[in-house]
Amino acid sequence: QVQLVESGGGSVQTGGALRLPCAAIGSTYRMYCMGWFRQAPGKEREGVVTMKRGGGITYTADSVKGRFTISQDNAKNTLYLQMNGLKPEDTAMYYCAAGPNCLYSDYRPPRVTDFRSWGQGTQVTVSS
Repeated sequence: QVQLVESGGGSVQTGGALRLPCAAIGSTYRMYCMGWFRQAPGKEREGVVTMKRGGGITYTADSVKGRFTISQDNAKNTLYLQMNGLKPEDTAMYYCAAGPNCLYSDYRPPRVTDFRSWGQGTQVTVSS
């Protein structure tokens, strides 16, 4: 079982940037797909970006295209979410997740049930 631990959240103003690391602890060999989700108050958890472990971005939500980038450092077993040009609507709890499959698209976005391991979340707040 793998444990995922997010950090790096905080409060920024509109247009600011944050980088969220997600450290994977434990057995990672089954974590074929890594991703970031977010959940705003009163809304469902939604997929933001996903990538294959070892490389290859497979999904980016329209709302963050051109602003958010997912990356990984396999030597450190760490996943990152670089968020630039932050907007108030990006305010949410951000979660790191791992799952066995990574075949996503605009027609078939990632779902919460696709992922088996989750971090505890880190809060991002963007003020206008």
